[in-house]
Parts: sequence; structure tokens; C-alpha cells
Amino acid sequence: MATKRGGGWSGPTYRIRVSFRVPLAFALKWCTDFSSDDGNLEGESYRRKVVQKTSRRVVFEDLEETKDGWMWSRDVVTLRPPDRWHMDGVGNHRDVTADYVLTTLADGQTQLDLQWRRRPRNPAAAKLTKLQRETSALQSWRRFRTAMERDYKRSRLRTTK
Repeated sequence: MATKRGGGWSGPTYRIRVSFRVPLAFALKWCTDFSSDDGNLEGESYRRKVVQKTSRRVVFEDLEETKDGWMWSRDVVTLRPPDRWHMDGVGNHRDVTADYVLTTLADGQTQLDLQWRRRPRNPAAAKLTKLQRETSALQSWRRFRTAMERDYKRSRLRTTK
């Protein structure tokens, strides 16, 4: 059910949850180390340019050619260590705001809770259901999980040698 809130945001709040077999500190560092290779990890074709990277803020732009033309977005990520970050993005097809929160689980794993809202800018843009958007995001984060856990194992091997 769509809702209208202040600032023109309408539509559902999307949520996913995924866990990683890595410590929280590693997950935070890995998830917020934005780079031009991020699209490859997701299996996507967008090109990313990191515009600014500091200890508290990252700004990047994504550009992707689609059958309907170019999709561009600029995202500002506010880092809130030790366990969260926030993202505000604007683009030619949609604006988005998202909150990412990491939690240590009893078994030593780390859980990510992601919640986001979007504001379409282009009515002709592909219309996906809430379930389709959440499923797509979860698939991307499962790919990230595979890469993150692989990187964690590699880092542990380097430190034990």
C-alpha cells in the first residue's frame, strides 16, 4: 500500500536482512569501501566513479546504459561507525534514501538490516513490485556476501602466515 509522507516520498518502505560469516568490524569496512569494481560484484553493468572518500563520507556516481537510455545517480553515504551508515541518492530515474545497520549475532556472524525508500522521477521507468525490489536487493547482497566471506578468508590466511 502506498503512503505519502513529508518531502514527497511515497510508496512502500523496502526491507531486507542478510547475515555474513564475518565479524562486524570487517563487514562495516568491506561494505563501505566503495570502488569502481562494485558493479562487477553485483553482476551489473553500471560504471561507478568515486568522487569523494573520507572517514565519514563517501560520494559516488553510477552510470549505466539501458535499452531506455542512460541511468545516472549520485549517492552520498554518511558513515556512522561502528555499525551503520546512511545513503541519500538522486538520479535521473529515482531518488532514494537508505539506512544500513549491522548487528553481531550470537554465533559470531554479522547481520545487515537494510531499509530504504525510493521516489520515482520518471513514470516510464520500470515498475517493479515491492517483493520484486526486495528480492533483487537480496540477490545483490547475497552476491556481496559471497565476495565478502571470500575476502575475509583470504585476509585470515594472510595474517596466519
